[in-house]
Amino acid sequence: MQLLTQELAAEAIKKAMDLATKDYQRPVCVSVCDENGYLINFVRMDGAPIRCIEIALRKAYTAARMGISTGAFLNRLRQEQVEIGYFGDALFTALPGGSVIKNEVGQVIGAIGVSGLATSEDEKISEAVAAWASNQP
Repeated sequence: MQLLTQELAAEAIKKAMDLATKDYQRPVCVSVCDENGYLINFVRMDGAPIRCIEIALRKAYTAARMGISTGAFLNRLRQEQVEIGYFGDALFTALPGGSVIKNEVGQVIGAIGVSGLATSEDEKISEAVAAWASNQP
């Protein structure tokens, strides 16, 4: 897979919604973007908080632009004692729940952002779905 298609993005969102419903019985917002952080697909499940819209978008954006999960980005900021503002991108977030989607050679082709649960739960969903999407032909 060389690029993240609309079809795969839609399937990834469906998988994320299914996991949120099955494992947590709560609604989420899910965003999938391309390798540059531009939106491919987005869903706000019925009942998901409004604030989660922007958070899901920013989680996917940050993961794609940085090439690492937002959880890893948070760890980097803490370890290096760097403020997020130093990166010069007002759309960045370090809230866990954004994960990169890679092709078969390990190149980042997009990212998924999940928001609406505890950040550890968002991260579990985004990591599971990103791993699944990264293994699609």
